[in-house]
Amino acid sequence: MRLPHFLRTAAPEVTVEITPRYVAAVDVSGTLAAGLHVTRHGVEPLAAGAVVPSLNAMNVARPDDLAQALTRLWDRLGSRPKRVALVIPDGVAKVSFIRFQQVPARSSDLDEMIKFQIKKGTPFQIEDSRISYSRGLETAEGQEFVVVQARRDVVGEYEAACQATGAMAGVVDLATFNVANAVIAGDPALRGDWLLVHVTSGGAALSIHRGRDVAFFRHRLGEGDAHLGDLVHQTAMFYQDRLAGAGFTRVLVAGGWQVDGAQTARQTIEARLGRSTEAVDPLKAVGFADRASLPPELADALTPAIGLAVAQRTVATDRDY
Repeated sequence: MRLPHFLRTAAPEVTVEITPRYVAAVDVSGTLAAGLHVTRHGVEPLAAGAVVPSLNAMNVARPDDLAQALTRLWDRLGSRPKRVALVIPDGVAKVSFIRFQQVPARSSDLDEMIKFQIKKGTPFQIEDSRISYSRGLETAEGQEFVVVQARRDVVGEYEAACQATGAMAGVVDLATFNVANAVIAGDPALRGDWLLVHVTSGGAALSIHRGRDVAFFRHRLGEGDAHLGDLVHQTAMFYQDRLAGAGFTRVLVAGGWQVDGAQTARQTIEARLGRSTEAVDPLKAVGFADRASLPPELADALTPAIGLAVAQRTVATDRDY
């Protein structure tokens, strides 16, 4: 499944992620048939407070600091890209799951039905939103759609930061969705139900997947083992009660190094679920010239950007408006 994103134009040269702590970029070349390879990559720290993810407030508090970090990142890559694919924090958007017993044949009718459904629970005006959706699970109760909604001006802040350095953002997508894209790309035979826990500075996102389809997504702000443990427990209960879950075939963790260390985050998750976890390895999806020289924390930082870069090589099935 191609997870939803907000905007698509010409193919980007580089994929970049903006987080509250750093900016990261990868340049991926090759084809799905012949294999994809990271040809350039880089990570640059970002001053604290420059980016503060929020659903309904200004996100880029210090545009100059962000532009300077991006400029340093381009220097690290060796050239300034003209077009980029952009990964932004999960906290920027609201993710909803909407089910229809009958899906209208005309895409314009489906657009209107989705807008009508999400309008009831949105914290801002539909007219001020960017909305993207894609097909999710198909069950006896109907066809589910994964809908992503964000304020147009908030997404525009991240795009403007790239544009200030001469790079036009042609694709905008969410971080955890692209960690999942990296997992899916690295395991074409992926089956069963699996849980992804993406821990970031200031919060965590959890997504449940049934094969290649996303069945659940939740992002919450908050830090510490207690917060992460509660979120994992609540997600496991939802999985059992609402999704009739028979058990996760895999539990994957990404981003733990940003907080208390990957090992601490994994121990917290394992204690709540009563089972082992594994770290997301983005290099199963792409080749890397000298894998042995890539520290685990750097590979982890590059995962969302790698996920979006790989996803751009697949056939998209989502719709933006």
